[in-house]
Amino acid sequence: MKMIAAVDANWGIGQNGRLLVSIPEDMKFFRTVTTGKTVIEGRRTLASFPGGNPLKNRRNIVLTSDPTFAPEGAEVAHSVEEALALCENEDTDNIFVIGGGAVYKAMLPYCDTAYITYIDFEYAADTYMPNLDADPEWELAEESDEQTYFNLVYAFRTYKRKQ
Repeated sequence: MKMIAAVDANWGIGQNGRLLVSIPEDMKFFRTVTTGKTVIEGRRTLASFPGGNPLKNRRNIVLTSDPTFAPEGAEVAHSVEEALALCENEDTDNIFVIGGGAVYKAMLPYCDTAYITYIDFEYAADTYMPNLDADPEWELAEESDEQTYFNLVYAFRTYKRKQ
């Protein structure tokens, strides 16, 4: 299973239910990597999508503790175990955890790869994902050349769980 996120220098991912910044190349990378795959997201992440609708051309699994939540076009899991059971017949390389903070934290033990767009800037954030640079179980396996979007500097990073 894999994770994908854009993080700032403090591993912040969002503020007030929105992404910290929208970088076109990051959005393109996200679409390219996840289209045709299964994505696991939290209820608030789903609500942040256009119209609050599931992502098109993907199997959407929403992890929520709300027993009444039943979004059209998505499957619902009420625990990590239930989410994993929904994916048990899938190739784990085709499953992407896409947020938010609590879902990244809960699913981290089941992931072996993380695709991180690392933005070299500190935003005001209220939602974070685990800092893989500080986690001894993870290592930076690959990093793109430095990219820029207006005055923002970022890089595409791939982290792997140590064997």
